[in-house]
Amino acid sequence: MKQEECYRLGNITKPFGYKGQMVFFLDVDSPEDYADLDSAFVEIKGNLVPYFFKVDKINGNKAIVTFEDITPDEAHALAGHDLYLPLDLLPELTGNQFYFHEVTGFKVIDSEHGDIGTIQTIIDYPAQPLFQIMKNGTEILIPVIDPVIKKVDREQKTIYIEAPNGLIDLYLGS
Repeated sequence: MKQEECYRLGNITKPFGYKGQMVFFLDVDSPEDYADLDSAFVEIKGNLVPYFFKVDKINGNKAIVTFEDITPDEAHALAGHDLYLPLDLLPELTGNQFYFHEVTGFKVIDSEHGDIGTIQTIIDYPAQPLFQIMKNGTEILIPVIDPVIKKVDREQKTIYIEAPNGLIDLYLGS
């Protein structure tokens, strides 16, 4: 499995107790959806290695797990490593909801300025994520918030927005 075929689930943070249990930080909106998870890929030196485990408990975004077929010392050595799952395990979103990786390369159409470019990536700042859009070598940053996003057209790979008044003009000098 290649990393580009997966999404980052979270990471292994630290040991829990003395019997080899480990703590996973689940970087997802609904951690409880992963209560029955029994395996994940662990990124080790750029490779994704499958590991099997039992989720013992979920509390908020933290899960206590027991790995199968490895010693407590081997489990402890996994602390600090990222966890991945195949993209096909993500539930399909509809309407104006989307996964950040899903809209990379989408064209962005603003209600006032028309085609303002293509999404290069989404910068996930703590306050709010931003579309990083490129138009003729100029970077445009647009907040990824519900009042701005008017329509997501997956077939045409286009997102229609209504940017805050004057925001796009700051970048394009219109």
